[in-house]
Amino acid sequence: MFARKSIAQVQQESASSELKRTLGKWNLLLLGVGCIIGAGIFVRTGSAAALHAGPAVLLSFVVAGIVCAFAGLCYAELSSTLPVSGSAYTYGYTTLGEFVAWIMGALLLLEYGLAASVVAVGWSGYVVSLLADFGLVIPPQFTGPAGYTLMRDGAPVLVNGAEVTTLFNLPAFLICLALAALLVVGVSESAKVNNLIVFIKVSVLAAFIVVGGAIVLSNLPALMEANWTPFIPENTGPGEFGVDGIMRAASIVFFAYIGFEAVSTAGQEAKDPKRDMPFGIIGSLIVCTVIYMLVAAIMTLLVPYNTLNVPDPVAVVVDAFGPQWSWLAKIIKIGAIIGLTSVVLVLMYAQTRIFYTMARDGLLPKVFARVHPRFQTPHINTILVGLLTAVAAGFLDINVLGDATSVGTLAAFAIVCLSVIYLRRSAPDLPRGFKVPFYPVLPILGILSCLYLITTVPAHILMYFGIYMVIMTLLYFVYGMSHSELGKGHTVTADGEMPYFPEDNPDGGTVTRD
Repeated sequence: MFARKSIAQVQQESASSELKRTLGKWNLLLLGVGCIIGAGIFVRTGSAAALHAGPAVLLSFVVAGIVCAFAGLCYAELSSTLPVSGSAYTYGYTTLGEFVAWIMGALLLLEYGLAASVVAVGWSGYVVSLLADFGLVIPPQFTGPAGYTLMRDGAPVLVNGAEVTTLFNLPAFLICLALAALLVVGVSESAKVNNLIVFIKVSVLAAFIVVGGAIVLSNLPALMEANWTPFIPENTGPGEFGVDGIMRAASIVFFAYIGFEAVSTAGQEAKDPKRDMPFGIIGSLIVCTVIYMLVAAIMTLLVPYNTLNVPDPVAVVVDAFGPQWSWLAKIIKIGAIIGLTSVVLVLMYAQTRIFYTMARDGLLPKVFARVHPRFQTPHINTILVGLLTAVAAGFLDINVLGDATSVGTLAAFAIVCLSVIYLRRSAPDLPRGFKVPFYPVLPILGILSCLYLITTVPAHILMYFGIYMVIMTLLYFVYGMSHSELGKGHTVTADGEMPYFPEDNPDGGTVTRD
């Protein structure tokens, strides 16, 4: 359970990687910005404002941004020290041991897999809205999760005088399957394509901020009186408005920041990881926090916050610009769809590579590491990820999916902060391209703040999370422990390298690998 990959082995994996080092610091920053923007602004901001914080969702972004900065600094240190694929899973394996690595893999399934489902639901909302602009209407029963009353503008949608109960989110289901098929045949984003998509998304949001900001400024006193009074709505229950609601909303919008963590999965493809990884992680976090707050301010000023509990909140707001801006509304929706497509693809890709790494380590069946002879992709693994994300997106509510994703993400970030503390104590002389400032205060604050935000999530979500973690823990003891490559004594340290952890070499001296 507590066996660890040696740091020398992990660094040897990086040095011997066949992946081409083509990503500079700006590529990494744009990679992070591309994932962050699509996952948050276009999807989760609306429900955080409508159900929990009101206009004070801006403060929720500040809280989430601060918490995220603690974790981001820890990720920057680990990614500059251990520049390998596998992300937080590999960090956990190297510092806290195999069992923690398994738990981290389970958390990453929530962080990447369910996040892809959340964004797919948002993608569906924008597609439905755009098609409606052109007179094409998908039957509303097939545009939402199973068994829910379809809502629009804060009120139930009526068809022939009756409320619509949704059966299945068909567009969300189909986009997950389509992108899984693309990943199977090897159609992935190159750095140039990703940069283009990021440019489109940023341009769309810039247009939204410029036009929406101009409308806001021309009517600011009236809009503030109508939609920002009070700025912090009175508390109506646990997690519903007031300061308690701001904190609850922070756990929701925290979901939006998982993009910076995806930068760390590119460790073996960075030109200079010790310099470029921290730049990409922290830079993308700062850029997106500023954009988030600007967009959230415009959203809550232009429309009543209680109308934003929809998968496509930005579409609701641009429709409120007025008929003279209908052409811009269509462009913004198209940009959102392109951006969200990119994000679903990136998240599904990251999930398949986590499964691939775990299968190579023996913790999952080897079939998940099997590569297609023609496409050179982990096809069975990718098909499974596609089916899981499609079913979740098709049948589950976006708020349930988002909350589960946030819990998994927060727990994973807390473990990463703990890993930094452990590695500093166990290997103080290890070369680090970046060090967390004010150590150990910031990593400790990162752990405590992540755990606090987890406590703001509804009890039934935490219960589901607990059941899920119990099942995953049992799977480790049933399968992972007995099949672990490290547990079998395979590849403990790199050739001729002195191990950093005593248990890697209990007899002392230089160790060579069989």
